[in-house]
Amino acid sequence: EVKRARLTEYKNYRPNSEYHEGRGVWSVKCDIALPCATQNELLEEDAKALVANGCIAVAEGANMPTTIEATKILQEGGVLFAPGKAANAGGVATSALEMTQNSERLSWTFEEVDQKLKGIMENIFKAADEAAEKYGHPKNYVMGANIAGFIKVADAMLAQGVI
Repeated sequence: EVKRARLTEYKNYRPNSEYHEGRGVWSVKCDIALPCATQNELLEEDAKALVANGCIAVAEGANMPTTIEATKILQEGGVLFAPGKAANAGGVATSALEMTQNSERLSWTFEEVDQKLKGIMENIFKAADEAAEKYGHPKNYVMGANIAGFIKVADAMLAQGVI
């Protein structure tokens, strides 16, 4: 049975749980934070709270949920930051795999799709990591993802004779 209720009512079912009014979720001590809702969800003050609380990694699971200012604070605070253009690429990649299956009239198992997706995500990480290292920004995955993405598009344009 599915029961729909407000988050504030969850405490009635789980007495040890905590509800944080408003933007309070980012002030909760954590090892990993996953902003996954909307653009500009994680702000400067949120990033400062995450750094102060010892967060070790933030991985975006949406399109630009972290402001530029918050990203800078996280990076300067030593938090490993995975930008959405890389960390959130799995959904787009899976859609492409589905389109491939449909166009070729194939039916892959979950395991086959998962294996292909893991390979894609590993390649995205490798490209971002190597670009960041090569251009003097080691472990800066924002810079690495931007550079790797630019190079991929530029190479495609050159190959097509666009430029």
